[in-house]
Amino acid sequence: MIPSQQATRFRRLGVLTIFAVYCVILAGGIVRASGAGMGCPDWPTCFGQWVPPTQESQLPVNYHEIYAARGYQNTAFNPVKTWTEYANRLVGVTIGFLIFLTAWTSRIYLRTDKVIFFLAITAFVLVGFQGWLGSAVVASNLKPLMITLHMLLALFIVALLIYAISRSQKSLLADIETSSLPQNFALVLKVAVCMTLLQVAMGTQVRESIDFISHQDSLVGREFWRESFPIIFYVHRSFSAVILFTNMWLAWQIYQQAVLAPSKSRLLMRMAVVLLGLIVTAILAGVSLDRLGFPAIAQPIHLLMANLIFGAQFFIFICLHYSVKKNAVI
Repeated sequence: MIPSQQATRFRRLGVLTIFAVYCVILAGGIVRASGAGMGCPDWPTCFGQWVPPTQESQLPVNYHEIYAARGYQNTAFNPVKTWTEYANRLVGVTIGFLIFLTAWTSRIYLRTDKVIFFLAITAFVLVGFQGWLGSAVVASNLKPLMITLHMLLALFIVALLIYAISRSQKSLLADIETSSLPQNFALVLKVAVCMTLLQVAMGTQVRESIDFISHQDSLVGREFWRESFPIIFYVHRSFSAVILFTNMWLAWQIYQQAVLAPSKSRLLMRMAVVLLGLIVTAILAGVSLDRLGFPAIAQPIHLLMANLIFGAQFFIFICLHYSVKKNAVI
């Protein structure tokens, strides 16, 4: 039997870590949208310093030649971009500490549920690998494929953490009432999760296309980029409607279940509302990108919403998984 105080500490620390991972995703989106990815051309230091400079005069006179020799052509110090990237790295370091504490506190489950411990340890190892991958992103001079892998790994780490924390609360999740949900609910939910991942994959392709357009047409305003968009952009845009209606169906089924058993369906109902809110926000951010000339602020919001949608869907699926023993939904 796990002491309730220790279980609560693990749950709260795990939730905080998940929140911090999403902050890293948001920070990474801001870095990418602002073009600050090479604000620090080296890693783990920034312009050779652990705390980056605030003025170009604090750098060697020949720093352009130094970094050109390392393969980074046209390196120019920009204090805003440098400190944006540096802040992103600090958030990443914070994740390292939090995930270590989460893994450490998960040892209380070694006797009762070793899977929770190994999930937390795996997430800790992957965060370390994510840090290395971040350095590889910088070393690759921000190759789009490396950036995409960096983002997808963050998504996988979130999934591991959500599952670990949910598994530690499986006795509570088992009380969720799902008996009135239709038999095909779980199947539709799985399809919805797959559609979200497909949409994220298409979004990365769109993002890579935009990066290419921005470099090719660097002198052209953002409002004119739309003229060069590939066909996948329009597929990505139209597919959002399919995702919206699919998740609306899921939310409606959860609402009907909540009407019959409000006290035991409250958590699912809240997640359904959150899920729809995230999807609508993602679509609005996408519309602003399409119609308002790709404002930089909308790009990280759009990316964050996509990751949060996956997290919400995954958590609903876990809730169903742990209620199946009683309600036989899946």
